[in-house]
Amino acid sequence: MLASALAGLTVSAALIVAIGAQNAFVLRQGLRREHVAPVVAICALSDAVLITAGVAGMGTVVADRPGLLTALRWAGATFLLGYAVLAARRAVRPGALRPADRPSATLGATVLTCLAFTWLNPHVYLDTVLLLGGVAQQHEHRWAFGAGAASASLLWFAALGGGARRLAPLLARTGAWRVLDGAVAAVMAAVAVALLLGG
Repeated sequence: MLASALAGLTVSAALIVAIGAQNAFVLRQGLRREHVAPVVAICALSDAVLITAGVAGMGTVVADRPGLLTALRWAGATFLLGYAVLAARRAVRPGALRPADRPSATLGATVLTCLAFTWLNPHVYLDTVLLLGGVAQQHEHRWAFGAGAASASLLWFAALGGGARRLAPLLARTGAWRVLDGAVAAVMAAVAVALLLGG
């Protein structure tokens, strides 16, 4: 059982520790120290729900409905392109990059954005429901594998959101935020284009 849990932890960590739209959003929230706990909780709980669905066998249902993945792909790409434009505008307009000068986003707006990054991303379904769910079926203790995978997600997002505070002094200048938002815009646009070309 422990071996299955460790396998789930390892495989899940390998999938989520990568530069992507959701990770970039969590990092930005952590750097701004804005609604970090709800964002981390939403990301970790969403992954846990999807991993549970995959371990329970939902992967075969999703695989039999390619139209669903296509719709998610287009919705996700549209959302990511829109967010990339907003990030690019922040990078071009230095005055909009000073956190002290910018009004904080409301909790509701932050939650909705976080949910969109999570649930409109087709890759999250491929990674959690199909891939992790499929690997879990090969383990005698598949639920232990799922628990390990969900734990990796929680640990990663908590470390990313909470650890970002240590970078805050480095990003106290307008120029640093310009670079960060420029990088976020590039990542969002690249993921969106990959989604559109991947179909």
